Amino acid sequence: MAIKIPEPEQLTFTDDGFVPNNARLPFLIYRGVIDLIGIHDPEAAIERIFRRNVWGNLWRNGIYAYVHYHSMIHESMAVARGRAKVRFGGSTGSEIDLSKGDVVVLPAGTGHQCISHSPDLVVIGAYPMNGRYDLCRGSKAEHDKALESIPQVPLPDTDPVFGKQGPLMRLWPKAS
Repeated sequence: MAIKIPEPEQLTFTDDGFVPNNARLPFLIYRGVIDLIGIHDPEAAIERIFRRNVWGNLWRNGIYAYVHYHSMIHESMAVARGRAKVRFGGSTGSEIDLSKGDVVVLPAGTGHQCISHSPDLVVIGAYPMNGRYDLCRGSKAEHDKALESIPQVPLPDTDPVFGKQGPLMRLWPKAS
């Protein structure tokens, strides 16, 4: 039996002067892609998926309430419990509602900030193995340096949810 891999939503965000976003790679949203119904430990289930697809440096938490981005690495986040309204793309971006089973893939430079969330929110984050973690808070000095480093960030070797056959492998190289 063949598994149908859903097409993610794709968004692009413009540079707002503080958060550079990513001019060449789209932000991806996989809605309800991980079926967590009846799963006792959804955090562990998501972590297994990320690990199987060679995304690591896993974390469990919420999403910071301040605008931030990563200029030297891409990021994936999956909602294990609860729901959140997150602004992606900085001040000129979009507020997006996320819920249990949703996964987002943020290309390097994409701003993100939690606007509101349910009390039970748990998010699992992961990064591809080829990149270096940094945390930028949207200052003008960081912005100018990020514009140089973002285009240098290597593409991931796999999609965080579907591995080598995932949409990311087709969509990101097409965008570059």
